[in-house]
Amino acid sequence: MELPEAKQKFIEAWGKLGSEWGINRTMAQVHALLLVTPDALTTEDIMESLSISRGNANMTLRDLMSWGLVEKQHKAGERKEYFFADKNTWNIARQVAKERRKRELEPVMKILDELVKVKGDSKDPEYATFNKSVTDINKMAKNVDRTLETMLKAEESWFWGSIFKMFK
Repeated sequence: MELPEAKQKFIEAWGKLGSEWGINRTMAQVHALLLVTPDALTTEDIMESLSISRGNANMTLRDLMSWGLVEKQHKAGERKEYFFADKNTWNIARQVAKERRKRELEPVMKILDELVKVKGDSKDPEYATFNKSVTDINKMAKNVDRTLETMLKAEESWFWGSIFKMFK
């Protein structure tokens, strides 16, 4: 397999994987393109490479920047904007974890914190089942949150070393 074909295969696979994780396929594909391209690309470069519209490219780039996965760059003497993705996979993983925590986990934890305070008769099976389920899910969410917090603060070598120690 030649490099252009391998790049295309990676972009398609990253897009499919992203859509399975709940991320827009095009967003994942643009990110993949920027990951495997050594230099920053213009919106036009991205549109041409992925055969997407300007509107789709602009919206996708804005989303990637809001996730902290892509940076906008300017080159002296040029009016065009260039876009670049951090190639460090540990930084990418931490940034995605940070954003998913903020966008998904924190709102759920806020609701769960309210729901565990619901009063009721512990002898009532409806209340007992509800309370146990909500309390258990809340505990699990807090454990996930603590794990993510550790990951976000950790250096890559320390984090993976700690994970591997658990499996020895």
